[in-house]
Amino acid sequence: MFALKTEAQVEAMAAAGAVVADTLRTLATEAAEGHTTADLDRIAAEILAAHGATSPFLDYHPRWASSPFPAVLCVSVNDAVVHGIPDGTVLADGDLVSVDFGATLNGWCGDAARSFVIGTPRPADAALIEATDAALAAGIAAARPGNTLGDIGHAIATVAREAGYGLLANHGGHGIGRTMHEAPHVPNSGRPGEGMALQPGLVIAIEPMLIADGTTGYVHDPDGWTLRSATGARAAHSEHTVAVTTAGARILTR
Repeated sequence: MFALKTEAQVEAMAAAGAVVADTLRTLATEAAEGHTTADLDRIAAEILAAHGATSPFLDYHPRWASSPFPAVLCVSVNDAVVHGIPDGTVLADGDLVSVDFGATLNGWCGDAARSFVIGTPRPADAALIEATDAALAAGIAAARPGNTLGDIGHAIATVAREAGYGLLANHGGHGIGRTMHEAPHVPNSGRPGEGMALQPGLVIAIEPMLIADGTTGYVHDPDGWTLRSATGARAAHSEHTVAVTTAGARILTR
């Protein structure tokens, strides 16, 4: 179940979203060759504390997971698509890094993700990230009253597939509010006009996850969390928390 948010509640979520945006900007600047993924998690935790916010990721334990998530940040490198656990992995020049981060402030959540390359990007990685961001932008543009969840999914999938990329199977975005994951599920593919109608006050996280070689399959790491492309192809992830308003989509994690 989920509830439509009032204007005041959307403003409260925007404050949480600002913490998320600040953190992701800092991580993209600070991440460098020789740093570990655990270093990035430490930076994210320090920013949370400085804002008086807490993490909806830390100790999150959905039914499908064998153990709670042990960090405030997901860091997925190269063929890892999502849910990578920060550890001693040392970042190298050319690594494609996806960071997914959430914050809870005054009881409201924000959630976003972005991908970037350490050092000098390969042209193929730059193109993949650009397409992932474009797919997110298309999904956000479709998040307006009178449209449906199917319209969002169709917009995302059209951009991804026309560029020759695959979309991670069985994964998509979600509602968000007092908790990080609420109904409804927000698909990354769909048919125009199908699914739940979008109304002002609906707040959702839209998050395309693209795989470079056009495939969709994935495998789990032994840690029970990290999802890797089944073929070893590189992947990128882009996400914003978005409020549906009478004027269209409002990005709360810009």
